[in-house]
Amino acid sequence: MEILRSVCPYDCPDTCGLLIYKEGETVVKVQGDPEHSFTRGTLCPKMAHYERTVYSKRRLLTPLLRSGPKGSGAFTPVSWEEAIGLIADKWKGIIAQYGAEAILPYSYAGTMGLVQRNAGHPFFYSLGASRLERTICSPAKDYGWKAVMGQTIAPHPGELQASDLIILWGISALATDIHIVHDINIAKAKGAKVWLIDTYETPTAKISDQVILVRPGSDGALALGMLHVIARDKLADQHFIRQYVQGYEELAATVLPQYTPAAVSKITGIAAGTIEELARQYAAAEAPFIRMGSGLSRYGNGAMTVRILTCLPAVCGAWKKNGGGVLTGTTTAGAFDSKLITREDLQKSATRLINMNELGHALNEVKAPPVMGLYVYSSNPAITAPDQNRVLQGLAREELFTVVHERFLTDTANYADVVLPATTSLEHSDLYRAYGHYVVQRAFKVINAVGQSKSNWEVFCLLAAAMGIDEPFFQQTEDALIDSILAKPTSWLQQTEMEKLRQGYPVDLPLPDEYKLQFQTPSGKIEIINPREEDPLPKYFEPYGDKAEFWLVNSPDARILDSSFNEREDLTKNNTMILQMNPGDAAQKGLKDGQLVVAWNERGKAVFTLKTSAKVPAAVVVTEGVWWLEHAVGDRSVNVLTSQRLTDKAKGSTFYDVKVNVIAHTDSCHIEGR
Repeated sequence: MEILRSVCPYDCPDTCGLLIYKEGETVVKVQGDPEHSFTRGTLCPKMAHYERTVYSKRRLLTPLLRSGPKGSGAFTPVSWEEAIGLIADKWKGIIAQYGAEAILPYSYAGTMGLVQRNAGHPFFYSLGASRLERTICSPAKDYGWKAVMGQTIAPHPGELQASDLIILWGISALATDIHIVHDINIAKAKGAKVWLIDTYETPTAKISDQVILVRPGSDGALALGMLHVIARDKLADQHFIRQYVQGYEELAATVLPQYTPAAVSKITGIAAGTIEELARQYAAAEAPFIRMGSGLSRYGNGAMTVRILTCLPAVCGAWKKNGGGVLTGTTTAGAFDSKLITREDLQKSATRLINMNELGHALNEVKAPPVMGLYVYSSNPAITAPDQNRVLQGLAREELFTVVHERFLTDTANYADVVLPATTSLEHSDLYRAYGHYVVQRAFKVINAVGQSKSNWEVFCLLAAAMGIDEPFFQQTEDALIDSILAKPTSWLQQTEMEKLRQGYPVDLPLPDEYKLQFQTPSGKIEIINPREEDPLPKYFEPYGDKAEFWLVNSPDARILDSSFNEREDLTKNNTMILQMNPGDAAQKGLKDGQLVVAWNERGKAVFTLKTSAKVPAAVVVTEGVWWLEHAVGDRSVNVLTSQRLTDKAKGSTFYDVKVNVIAHTDSCHIEGR
């Protein structure tokens, strides 16, 4: 048996190192790499049997040409030569009639490998196609952090081990960041306390000492209430503030007075006494550490919320303590020169920019020129994009020529004119960095491609040749491209064990001495007041909301990741489209466990099986996971309820900023026009 190294390619902060066990040319087992400093030998349930995804009976093995109505899933196998030729002919016709901007690429994080994820950028730049603004995840969180901390290096997740108070704020760690549990357990063994602050009691409550439930979209108000108590009771670290913080006095004098515990209680639903106690315990902690999730940034006030939360460790001087601070995500983008892959220099001019959160609008309403060609890779927008009804309406346009490069016949692929079979991460090479730790790794191809599948890089090289793009860049293999990147390491990468990296071992990016007190902002200080912002001081404002009864929280499900792993029967066979509701709310509405209910708003409706749970607060309903339509009770999934509205800054998604009404399925005929 042969054991080879690889990396988990999925959109998760943990970016795990893998050990791949092969017998001949077949993968028989996948394990976590014990030599990876963050993975430490463990894997989530999804990746523990990754071979089941690689060898799934549902894998696409050959290119397909549509032979029935869009959405029907009726296709005929064709050769790669026929498929590439057809795509090139269609695109040339579109360009001749409408211009290259009528072609839109759509991709995101189906793979997080630097080469395969970004492989389309140089091709579409060369083509002159429309550009995609890829902001569907958490750009508002990044914006909020930078508004206070600039380019400051984020703390190492290992700092958790030295903390005496860990706050898991808006992060369902047991579903989305399981490897920090190693560090949390070490801290707890030393006496640390763990708080969970979230919109409902997630499974992460199992490792928490205290659970605080906050009304959706009001996290910023809670933080301001804590800051009010800290200022009022003179609990701030004035010595740290004088040396390292800009704007605390202004915040304390002009913003905080209105955020009394009583006022904040009305906004957040948290008792005033609890807010007082949280503030005092946070200020009294020796080294409080906040691990912040992304969900709280997916509201109309998301960037401001993160900005406010980021002020907490500054006011209490947590940054000067080993184990103190706030982690929104690690900043590893500077490890590799991504421009060597994306090749912005191939753009003849800056073409129009279309936000991926507004795909429904772009496919149905943009006219100058209209989107006539859509190329989808590493994404499944029919399920993952907001405002599903509008997205499906656009995908169903007969005149829209859609190509989908995928491993499985997803809901998006069902609307394609041409489907191209894609490789899994074990069938191609790539480079990986993380957004939850500081390990980087190269991954070599472990097995030959299953069927006739090809990697993103291989397909874009074929398309470049078919479109007459005579650029040597597209005439190299992905391994040659990776070699060229590693031959020109950044100054940060040069400090690692480069030879081990070239050979495929995980290596740690070093952090400077005293990096936590090196604040990379224009002022050189933590900027609670930021004169470059429209609102120089942080303040709370309400999220969008909807004219409906319940806040809808769509939380992660540990069995899947976004819409990935829906193909796995071992993970999806039980309990998919579940809507959790507080027992009191259910009783008031005459609803019972196990019955079918309809959640609906102005954008659409979806059918769920009801589950009553005291873990869900009043006026909130919860569904977990983003499920393919085959797992839905009706003909729509959760994103039929979400909106194309954008966050306050950075044009991010507002997936959590949604409200719904809930009725019994038998009464749903009274919902008109949806």
